[in-house]
Amino acid sequence: MQALLGFLNVFRIKELRDRIFFTLGLLAVYRVGSFIPLPGINNQAITEFFSKDSNNLFGLYNTFVGGALQRASVFSLGIMPYISASIIIQIMGSVIPSIQALQKQGQEGRNKLNQWTRYLTILLSFFQGFGVGNWLFSQATSTGESLVVFGMSRMGFGLLAALTLAAGTMFILWLGEQITARGIGNGVSLIIFIGIMSRMPASIFNEAQLVMTGERSIPMLVVILLFVLAIIMFIIFIDQGTRRIPLQSPKRVVGRKVMGGQSSFLPFKVNTAGVMPVIFASAILFVPMQIATWMPNWSAAQTFGAAFLPGHWVYSATYTLLIVFFAYFYTAIIYNPKEIADNLKKSGGFIPGVRPGRRTAEYIDQILTRVVLPGAIFLAIISVVPLHLKAVFNLSFYIGGTSVLIAIGVALDTLRQFQTHLQSQHYEGFLRRGKIRGRRGY
Repeated sequence: MQALLGFLNVFRIKELRDRIFFTLGLLAVYRVGSFIPLPGINNQAITEFFSKDSNNLFGLYNTFVGGALQRASVFSLGIMPYISASIIIQIMGSVIPSIQALQKQGQEGRNKLNQWTRYLTILLSFFQGFGVGNWLFSQATSTGESLVVFGMSRMGFGLLAALTLAAGTMFILWLGEQITARGIGNGVSLIIFIGIMSRMPASIFNEAQLVMTGERSIPMLVVILLFVLAIIMFIIFIDQGTRRIPLQSPKRVVGRKVMGGQSSFLPFKVNTAGVMPVIFASAILFVPMQIATWMPNWSAAQTFGAAFLPGHWVYSATYTLLIVFFAYFYTAIIYNPKEIADNLKKSGGFIPGVRPGRRTAEYIDQILTRVVLPGAIFLAIISVVPLHLKAVFNLSFYIGGTSVLIAIGVALDTLRQFQTHLQSQHYEGFLRRGKIRGRRGY
């Protein structure tokens, strides 16, 4: 009942209502664009080709872009080139002093880095688009029918695809920025979220068909649904977990009043980096697939790309290591123990039993190192294990894994923003007790 009242209150606030409709409108534009095919594509051949070959190198990528790649649409690359560019800029920021200086210059520095990220996004999307165009040109249906209309050369179609897909990626990026500025939630995260969730109706339909044909028994379906529910609850439970460091503020006498002396906490989430390590690791693992598309006639490149298909042990091992690495890497970017210790010292706060300054920074760094590890292991388990369970249960969807983790993270972040808007207008939120802890969207 409380959630229903909170939902009704959402539409009583004009500003929030306008933001919701604006967000839904732009997400609808994104979904429509995912059905517009590339110029020169043979639509019937594309449909036949992907219907018989759903296990190709682009399977995971296709999940993130909501099936746009399977339809060879202008939005086939989705927002992933932008995420790859962001990873490169952030990694460069840890080794290049000039980029480090920009990261510390506040909003002006962030604007400059965002500009560089956009330029790099254009470059990456152009090369990735050329690879996709080259791969599509080299494929054919079982009857030998080309996926590309006749009269176009490989180079011509590759350049056409590169320009079109790069423009599509930049348009998606613009949609995401508009949602973030004028809508509700983080635009880029919501675009990934809507792409993942768009695959759900087809998965439900496929499971229903398996039950109707007798290939899936009712008890087994119940077990699978309970397992999915348990995974979702586990993800939310870990996501909301925090390690709270006690803080104490000194007592001060102001006139006849004694100020301060209160206890508080410095919270660090168990899943400190959120879904970012998963997104970063997934973006990196798309590289072998891209290499395979650039050289479709080279068997070694195809073997290399196949080793990084979901479910292969090379993919699983690499994915796990990348998730753990990016969990520590992203935590180091968003949390600076020395800066936190300096801020505590300036405000007069301190951790009981720990001397201010360098000792406090070392203590916070030690706590973060210990907290990040179980969070990273959790991310790796929930992202890798379901890939193998999918094959065991012969499922038409992933029970958990990357897509569900990202979807739940984005949903919690958006729900938190709804809660903040409602409470700022003195309305009841979705929860009467407790709160949804904040998380960092992309």
